[in-house]
Amino acid sequence: MAGFLALGVCYGLAKLFANASVRSIRIATTVFVVIWFLVAAANLWVGVAQAGYAFREELPVFLLIFSLPAATAIFVKWKFY
Repeated sequence: MAGFLALGVCYGLAKLFANASVRSIRIATTVFVVIWFLVAAANLWVGVAQAGYAFREELPVFLLIFSLPAATAIFVKWKFY
């Protein structure tokens, strides 16, 4: 849910500061995907380094946490802007 909330914040800021032009939505999508990748990677690191899970156990969780919001962001940009 945090990923979708962050996506909404990115799109809201793009709309607020740049009147939701296609360029601003493209930039907001790119910024969101990069930031969300870093957040998901940090979650992966915490799972492996701190919680003691194996990388193979955490990888599917990372892929799920990263890919759903990122794919949604790319789909929304592609379909609506």
